[in-house]
Amino acid sequence: MSVRLKLTFSYAGFLMVAGTLLLAAVWVFLLRYVPDRAMLINPDDRPTGVFPIRSTLLDVFAPRAAAVLAFLLVFGLVGGWILAGRMLAPLTRITDATRTATNGSLSHRIDLPGRNDEFRELADAFDTMLARLEAHVSEQQRFAANASHELRTPLAISKTLLDLARADPDQDTGLIIERLHTVNTRAIEATEALLLLSRAHQWSFTREPVDLSLVAEEAAETLLPLAEKHGVTIETSGEITPTRGSQPLLLQLTTNLVQNAIVHNLPDQGTVWVNTTTGPKSAVLTVENTGDVLTPHQVSTLTEPFQRGTERLHTDHAGVGLGLAIVKTITGAHGGTLTLTPRPDGGLHITVELPTD
Repeated sequence: MSVRLKLTFSYAGFLMVAGTLLLAAVWVFLLRYVPDRAMLINPDDRPTGVFPIRSTLLDVFAPRAAAVLAFLLVFGLVGGWILAGRMLAPLTRITDATRTATNGSLSHRIDLPGRNDEFRELADAFDTMLARLEAHVSEQQRFAANASHELRTPLAISKTLLDLARADPDQDTGLIIERLHTVNTRAIEATEALLLLSRAHQWSFTREPVDLSLVAEEAAETLLPLAEKHGVTIETSGEITPTRGSQPLLLQLTTNLVQNAIVHNLPDQGTVWVNTTTGPKSAVLTVENTGDVLTPHQVSTLTEPFQRGTERLHTDHAGVGLGLAIVKTITGAHGGTLTLTPRPDGGLHITVELPTD
C-alpha cells in the first residue's frame, strides 16, 4: 500500500470517527433533554393519547445519520486523496532527484520552493549532499588522472633509457643505471605518498596523547642535514602542546611541512620557523619560511594533489606534489584546520590547529 493511499485512509477514517462522535453526541443530547413520550392534547385540553417521541426521532435520525456518514466517507476519501497528493508532491521531486543521482548525474538539484518545512529541509540537505558528492567525485577523478600521469612519467623515462641502452650497447652503463636509480626512487616516493594519503583518508587510527612540541623537535632534527645542505636555518620554539591523535601521522604531517619549507626557500641564507602553542581548546603548530613571493591564488592551490606551486630551487628534491595534500588530509582526519597564508616578504606561513580533546 502506497503512502498516499495510507494517508487517504487515515484522513477518511479520522473524518468518519469525528462524524460518528458528533452524531453520537447529538443523540445523547436528544436522549437527555427529549422525553420518552408526550401526551397528545385536543383543542378542549383533554388528553387523547400518548406519542412516542424518542422512537419517532430514532426512526428519523438513524437514516439521516447513515447518509451523513456515507457522505463523510466519500468526502474523506476524495479529499484525503487530493490532500495526500499535494502533501507528497515534494517527496516525489526528491525521489526523482534520487533516481537521477543513482543513474550517475550528480549535477541535478531539487531546489524545492516554498516555506521552510520538513520537506524543504530534507530537499536542502539532499542538495547539499549532492554538491559534496559531486565535488568529491570530481576531486577523485582529477586525483586519479594526476596520479596516473605522475606514475606513468618515471615508467616512460625508464623505458626510454632501456631502449637507448639496447640500441647502443657501447653507452656508459653506469650513467644509465644511475639515472634509472633516480627515476625508480622518484616512482617509489610517489607510490609511498599515495599509500600514505590513502591510509590517512580512511581515518582508521588509534588516538593517544601526543605532545606536539616533541613531534616538531623530532621532525626538525630529522631534517637538519637537508636544511644544512641547502643553507637553511631551522629555528624551533614553543611550549608543551598536548593533543590527541596518531603520533606517526602527526610526525608525518610536521615532517612534510618542515621539508616543504626547506625546499621552497631561498637558495642561501633561508630560514624556517617552527613553533607550537596551546590555545583555549586547541593545539597550534605553525611553520613559517622565507622564499619567493606567492599570490593568494597560488597559495589556495597548494593543498591540491600534485600541485607544486612555483618551480623548486633544488631539483634533487623535486617531490611529487603530495606533501601539503597529505598534511591537509591528516589535519582533517584529526578534526583540525589548516591555514596557508603568503608572507608579504616572500615565503609561506602555515598554521595547523588541532583539538586538544
